[in-house]
Amino acid sequence: MTRVNPSSHEASRRMARVRQKGTQAELNLRRILHARGLRYRLHVPLLTKPRRVADIVFPSVRIAVFVDGCFWHGCPEHASWPKSNAVFWREKIETNRFRDADTDQRLNALGWEIVRIWEHEDASDAANRIAELVDARKKNGTDLCR
Repeated sequence: MTRVNPSSHEASRRMARVRQKGTQAELNLRRILHARGLRYRLHVPLLTKPRRVADIVFPSVRIAVFVDGCFWHGCPEHASWPKSNAVFWREKIETNRFRDADTDQRLNALGWEIVRIWEHEDASDAANRIAELVDARKKNGTDLCR
């Protein structure tokens, strides 16, 4: 993908302020998971070539959690398509979707369970899903920590 100049200085400043990790959605989820006694690692590179980093990882049961932003990952409920540099943004978001699917496929092939949480999802509901998966994998003997 070639570098495209921003449509304005303000657009450039706005995009530069967008966080990649430690977003509010991620912090809310982490707070609830921790309060429930679940311990995890943060921002763990699970693949090296190509480099793919999970937001929250439960290494002993091989569960990787990705907290996806609605804009950047093309949420089916909240995706919006900018009018400025429309072709660039459509390609960027579609590339992100392709990368997410590729990441899921590669990690599944290595025995990882992938959980994708949209930033608009209720953090308690997401934490419930994750806690159930962690418990199920522990009960099923999927403790794969080596």
